[in-house]
Amino acid sequence: MNIKISLLLFISCSIAQAQITGTVTDENNTALPFVNIYLQGSYNGTTSNDDGIYQLDINKTGNYTIIFQYLGFKTLKKEVNITALPFELNIVLKEDALALDEVQISTKDNPAHRIIRAAIAEKDKNLKKTSNFTADFYSRGIYRIKDAPEKIMGFELGDLGGGLDSTRSGVVYLSETISKITKSEKEFKENILASKVSGDDSGFSFNQASEVNFNVYTNLINLGENIVSPIANYAFNYYKYTLVNSYYEGEFLINKIKVAPKKTTDNAFTGFIYIVENSWEFFAVDLSVTGKQIQQPMVKKLTLKQSYSYSEKDKMWPLFSQSIDFVFGMFGINVDGRFTGVYSDYNFQPNFTKATFTNEILSIEDKANKKDSLFWKNMRPIPLTAEEMNDYQLKDSIKEIRQSEKYLDSIDLKRNKFKIMNVLTGYNYSNTYEKWGLNIGSPVFNSMFNTVQGWHTNMDISYYKYYKDENRSFNIRSKIDYGLSDDQLRLSGGFTYNFNGKTNSYVSINGGRKIMQFNESEPIAPIVNAVSSLFFEDNYAKYYDKTFASISGGKEIFNGLRMNSSISYENRKPLFNNADWVILNKDDEQYSSNNPLEPDNYTSTPFDEHSIYKFSLGATIKFGQKYISYPDRKINLYETKYPALNIGYTKGFAASENKYNYDLVQARLYQDLKFGNKGTFSYNIKAGKFLNTDELSFTDYKHFNGNQTHVNLDLNYTNSFYLLPYYNLSTDDQYAEFHAQHHFNGYLLRKIPLLNKLQFQLVVGAKALFTPDNTPYSEYSVGLDNIGFGKFRFLRIDYVRSYFNGKATNGVVFGLSF
Repeated sequence: MNIKISLLLFISCSIAQAQITGTVTDENNTALPFVNIYLQGSYNGTTSNDDGIYQLDINKTGNYTIIFQYLGFKTLKKEVNITALPFELNIVLKEDALALDEVQISTKDNPAHRIIRAAIAEKDKNLKKTSNFTADFYSRGIYRIKDAPEKIMGFELGDLGGGLDSTRSGVVYLSETISKITKSEKEFKENILASKVSGDDSGFSFNQASEVNFNVYTNLINLGENIVSPIANYAFNYYKYTLVNSYYEGEFLINKIKVAPKKTTDNAFTGFIYIVENSWEFFAVDLSVTGKQIQQPMVKKLTLKQSYSYSEKDKMWPLFSQSIDFVFGMFGINVDGRFTGVYSDYNFQPNFTKATFTNEILSIEDKANKKDSLFWKNMRPIPLTAEEMNDYQLKDSIKEIRQSEKYLDSIDLKRNKFKIMNVLTGYNYSNTYEKWGLNIGSPVFNSMFNTVQGWHTNMDISYYKYYKDENRSFNIRSKIDYGLSDDQLRLSGGFTYNFNGKTNSYVSINGGRKIMQFNESEPIAPIVNAVSSLFFEDNYAKYYDKTFASISGGKEIFNGLRMNSSISYENRKPLFNNADWVILNKDDEQYSSNNPLEPDNYTSTPFDEHSIYKFSLGATIKFGQKYISYPDRKINLYETKYPALNIGYTKGFAASENKYNYDLVQARLYQDLKFGNKGTFSYNIKAGKFLNTDELSFTDYKHFNGNQTHVNLDLNYTNSFYLLPYYNLSTDDQYAEFHAQHHFNGYLLRKIPLLNKLQFQLVVGAKALFTPDNTPYSEYSVGLDNIGFGKFRFLRIDYVRSYFNGKATNGVVFGLSF
């Protein structure tokens, strides 16, 4: 549809639905976007869209004073007598020619410093003015792509839901949200009343008030990385200030100050802040950061703009509107977009009770995403642009077609076609309309090597089915594992049914035969063990054969408490090496035996064959757990203010040899503590004790997550040791282990010239393990994270020094980090 025709159609629709509509332009008839428009003496307002069009809702006819406020232009107070609705009011704003000349700064007295010092001194007072309120919130988000490639790493990109045109450009995401927000000094709660996603009438937009609650009065502003506010208590350590000019906004003198980081690598903004003389409140901000500054290499630039409006009633400047513009790119895809928000109907004297705030920080009302177009025309405070209207029309017109069984089957027919590369990558068959699929793992890439089986298949086959309207699902999975050297076929599989998304309750039945590492956490990845074995003759992984059947289940009992339980039967058999094949043969080395207790004894076993029944009961307690409520599901958030606690009990009983029966109690306490721009401190404490044991089977010992390969693929660096041998300190008694690290997130290295250009991040850590009859084992580490080049930064290197029995060991560990 022609853009001009769409625009005319839109304006006619808007006039029919809205009360006051019009356009805002400058004296050259250029549309002015993001103009603040509100009724004097109220919190009823809106902003103009990118085409300069606005609509302002009023309840009745009468005399009104409407204020039009835009940076760099004279604020206009327009008095109107509205006798009939709808009412059209077009406005021309004039540039502000009364701004004072740019201030010449002497080396002795920078006038901007006086203003900033005053703003810092009054910061807490001004922050408290707006610390308690309720308000209405509207947000709109849009993503655009230009010149998108046809494929990324061999995978077809498609037209992204119809958003890309013939030039591979267009809107790929457009959404709106209407919500009510409630805020106190320490709490923030949002209730989404309506949510709309272009082309998806069952989706929910993610442009929420809680995600864009950026307060420039606080010391730090979290934009993925903590950025220092221009009026933080320590802002002078990060910023250079220049007073550009001062001008009057009605009776108020506004100071326009340019801010810039002292170092380009500092986590600080570049741009302008506008501060009201005497009250030292914000009038507006226009601030930008680069991807390097927020530790997001794919982001090119992110800009935060905020406008504040004066309330005669409350004698303060609350936030009125906000926009977040961004540009990012990767793999040849360049994206730009904007999230716009408008706050209205403030109440700064709310009547909060103890029941006002709970651990539910965001709730979405039932059928919030089912509102029709008439609702949005009446409730949308910012008119759609021609581009946005075209996107809604286009995707609404193709939505029914693309959700139809015939269309989805045609897409699946193409996607499900078998290709020769599937022999390497595996094969997926899906029925999108019926929401089920079949996955067959790669017989080549899933093949692996260990010294027990030699080369073996280890191929997965799985089936899943999802019931979207009921938010329940089930999956069936199986594993075919045939070892060429031991000539054994092992089959295992399972079935899991998920009942709902509210309590995340499930039941799972599993069984079969497979080989297991003695440490049930399986700390040695198959690929790492294969490389270590074939190239270095270090076969660290040790296995036993397990035939088993189990049933397990879990459910969230109430917010913050989740229970899990299982009962199983296991038959365990010891195994021996059956393969000695290597790629790089070293004459002075050979494979160790499969007995971790006697690595040089190739005929002994660490346990006798036996069977046993096991019962386990566990609980996860997350103190103060915050959560989000969707109509059909609940999403729990990781709360860093309080630690999380896991407790568990396991009983081994009815063993074929009574000496193998046992009881085990365990506990784990863990937490991530954020220290503003100084990084995150994480700790993980584990402890346990065996009870009622005579002679425990080595399969049931407590084994610790060690590492002898100097490669760490576990992204949780507080869950394993760096250099600890896998089985040297395994115990059948009591134990305690401690892991801690502080990730500085670039805080220190940003301050070192030259090194700061590398964008590395410093990490320090300490670990300890306590077991009976042994001296404590300890490790200390210092590492560099965010290692890579350009936008690809996913490597980490740690130097580690361990201590045990009076001996110190040094090592370097290479790992992944995302």
